[in-house]
Amino acid sequence: MEKKLGLPSAIAVTVGLIVASSCLLSLGTGIGLAGRGFIISMLIVLVLNICLALSFSELHDLMPDAEGGMGQYTKVGLGSVPSIISNVSAYVVVNLLAASVEVAMCGMVVNELFLPQIPAPAISILFLAALLLINYHGVDIFSKIQNIVVGLLLLSILAMGIISSLKLGTGQIIDAASQTPPTVTGLSGYVSLSSMAFWLFIGIEFVIPVSKSLKNPKRDVLLAMILGISILFVLQSILGNGMTNYVTLNELASSSMPHMVFARNLLGTPGALWMGLITILAGVSTANTVLGGIPNVLAGMAENDLLPKCFAKKNKHNVALAGMLFIGIGDAVLVITGVTNSDTLSSLLLAASCFWLTSYILVNLTVLVLRRRYPDHSARRKSLVLGGIPQIIAIIGDVYMIVHIAEGAQRIFIYQLYFVILAVTLIYAVIWTRFVRKQPMFVPADLSDIEGAASSYTNNQQPAAV
Repeated sequence: MEKKLGLPSAIAVTVGLIVASSCLLSLGTGIGLAGRGFIISMLIVLVLNICLALSFSELHDLMPDAEGGMGQYTKVGLGSVPSIISNVSAYVVVNLLAASVEVAMCGMVVNELFLPQIPAPAISILFLAALLLINYHGVDIFSKIQNIVVGLLLLSILAMGIISSLKLGTGQIIDAASQTPPTVTGLSGYVSLSSMAFWLFIGIEFVIPVSKSLKNPKRDVLLAMILGISILFVLQSILGNGMTNYVTLNELASSSMPHMVFARNLLGTPGALWMGLITILAGVSTANTVLGGIPNVLAGMAENDLLPKCFAKKNKHNVALAGMLFIGIGDAVLVITGVTNSDTLSSLLLAASCFWLTSYILVNLTVLVLRRRYPDHSARRKSLVLGGIPQIIAIIGDVYMIVHIAEGAQRIFIYQLYFVILAVTLIYAVIWTRFVRKQPMFVPADLSDIEGAASSYTNNQQPAAV
């Protein structure tokens, strides 16, 4: 008999699938721009994601067998075209961009600490090639140590946060008089940085695929999402506060890897090696998860007629080869062309945030639509008191973050990526649904059809860590 998991395990899953080395980059950059005021930006996103957690919890109660696939939720709420857009945006594009950032960071760290004579992009490509070869043979080398890597990263965040906040490091402490002023101030400024803080709490719904293994899923799915991101908020706030004691804000804001600068200033070479090792392990582990998990998402979509059947075909090692090559080649192109150079890492994460925000907008809209279509369903009872207020707040907040994603040349770069890829996805979704499959584009699927198909679909759709 399968052992059921309690609330602590559910929280661990939530936290473990959200945190990654790229979170440290966003945290360091945000603190560099706004100082401790960035914690207010994080608090704003925390509130928005609690509203989102209410939506996912309600959808899970409405479709317990769907196990968290955003594409399934939006298909029953908004139709096939929004379903394709939400799935491709949240799981494919986001992870393609995020994996390229993680691989690029690994190359930069190895170049800085161990192999300065070899260009960082070359090291990144070697990492990517090795992971592709390993995943081609269906071997997940990180499956047994994934929790260890995540645990080390979380403990490192906590330990360095405490050491730096209490000013116990070996480096020189920066007093208030020596600290450079933040470039972003005031509530309006902190709100504008919420899009950067958003990356620190992304992917809260990843606890839903393990809901059937929980002792009390109706209670623990929602609590795990809320408590998980609350714990991350506390840990990252402590670390962000400590960063200001050892690094000037100007240096944090201008660095391509602010967390490495902080670690070196805090503990010298041992600190740099400590943070470097964690960055490499977490980065490679995340990229490996993307290469192993996203092809299965694409295979699940192909089996449900949302993508060409070639994505459903698997090699002799049971690997969805077309999807793996799609992600691998995409990451390689981003690295080779210089898109993932040191100056654009933060911009790539912001672009990825735009795509996930788009999916979350569709999810919140789905909740509002399904409440009208199924007014007597028992899943509505927990939301009657609040009505649609959390969803409306989340939608407004998500739209605001997309509109105010950045400024100047960075904003143009982000919007070019976002709108071009979104347009391509929309054109594909329309052509595929209307002309290839000859199905209605915006007619919602029946709730019973989604529940019936969920078992086979979600076996192939396990979201990757970010």
